[in-house]
Amino acid sequence: MRLTILAGGLLLALSCSVMAGQVYKWVDAQGVTHFGAQPPQGQSAEALNTAKPRPKPATAAPAVPEPSGESEQRDIDRQVKKQVAEQEAERQRYCTTLRTNLAQLQNNPRVRVEEEGQMRRLNEEERQTRISETQQKIAETCD
Repeated sequence: MRLTILAGGLLLALSCSVMAGQVYKWVDAQGVTHFGAQPPQGQSAEALNTAKPRPKPATAAPAVPEPSGESEQRDIDRQVKKQVAEQEAERQRYCTTLRTNLAQLQNNPRVRVEEEGQMRRLNEEERQTRISETQQKIAETCD
């Protein structure tokens, strides 16, 4: 397998040099145009350029050097925007939790909480206190 790959690579490398050889063009006495690797004896021949023309580089707008302060400021702006987005996402999660808890407190008169490893039921006064606290937190944070 390796020998086949090596032989193929060698043939490919040699074929490039063959393809890059000089080509000549000439017209014979009958007016027929001929092409060949060797120019004819006693007759003028034109050497053709067989190399592919290199594509011209795309002309881009000249790069305007940025003052170093602008680049640093953009980096700082990106970092600040990322932090603000993360904080906003966290606030949204917190608000969703508060609204879910408020709905549970308002719709369920028998709310149970775990204190010191024991489950106990909130009395009505404690439930109303938690409802008002949760509503206040929602008003401060979410609206």
